[in-house]
Amino acid sequence: MNIQADLQKIRKEKLAPCYLVLGTEKYLQDQVRTEILKKIQIDNQADLNFLSFDMENASIDEVVAEAETLPFFGEQRLVFVENPYFLTAEKINNGIEQRTEILVNYLKEPLDTTVIVFFAPYEKLDERKKITKQLKKTAIIINVQSLNEKEVRQYLLHTLENMPITMERKAIDLFLRLTDLDLSKMMRELNKLVLYGQQQEQITKREVEQLVPKTLEHNLFDMTRYILSGNAEKALRLFEDLIIQGEETIKINAILLSQLRLLLQTKFLMNIGYQQANISETLKIHPYRVKLAMQEVRNLDERIVRQLFDDLVEMDYQIKSGQIEKELSFQLFVLRTGEILKNKGII
Repeated sequence: MNIQADLQKIRKEKLAPCYLVLGTEKYLQDQVRTEILKKIQIDNQADLNFLSFDMENASIDEVVAEAETLPFFGEQRLVFVENPYFLTAEKINNGIEQRTEILVNYLKEPLDTTVIVFFAPYEKLDERKKITKQLKKTAIIINVQSLNEKEVRQYLLHTLENMPITMERKAIDLFLRLTDLDLSKMMRELNKLVLYGQQQEQITKREVEQLVPKTLEHNLFDMTRYILSGNAEKALRLFEDLIIQGEETIKINAILLSQLRLLLQTKFLMNIGYQQANISETLKIHPYRVKLAMQEVRNLDERIVRQLFDDLVEMDYQIKSGQIEKELSFQLFVLRTGEILKNKGII
């Protein structure tokens, strides 16, 4: 990951005439935007030397015309090109017909007095197109693709190095889980933690638990662990908290079913030799979720999980058909699961 080096070059070196910011990580896209705007000293969108085009409703003719205009009382003009779908195989219904050959010709000899930045929020471009080939030949490419767990962890550690506070290892692990490896969410919550911890040297797991909000999915991940470990008291307490917060039992059942389904799928794929990356690709879910599932299922009895899954399906049917009161049925399910685990000698 070279994003920090790319940002440093923007700050310290002369800007190039053309940049391609390629990738889906919005936080990193915004970092690049901010640094380039600072460099050219653009304070607001009303600046006469700045214009931004959304290519889903603007034409390439307008972009090139603006790029070829000399700066007004300044050294450089800045042009942002958002959503340049014509670099991909994507088609826009009722979209403007884009004359990409005009842009190809401009990119062969771009003006030094204009900085044009293409923000392409895509995983990949259509490499067969002339415009894509020419842009990649001309532009400085800044990679802002979504980061994997290792890269997000490194980004967090690098950020902490420049802050007057540290974070203990267990706190980091929990923080990454609760922010879903989402950089935008991570940095927003980190600022909150740093503000809270100004009077102390280290952020602990306790502060993360108290200050970083849990989504329903996070709470149900914890509930799944409580249920599978036979901790009925914690599972029921968490269930009651969720009901008080306005969550529906049927919704809780549905997410819990998806959690158990993921555990069963992960266990099956592990048994036939699949690794984390293969499981993530097969199930079409984030590798970090797979990692957590793999940790959970290593010592699980697959037959027990299958039985619990079937019990939840049956319970869901009984609730929806009015055969049983929904909150009572869930409480009985948790208690019954504890008895099953105890009889099997698992707890």
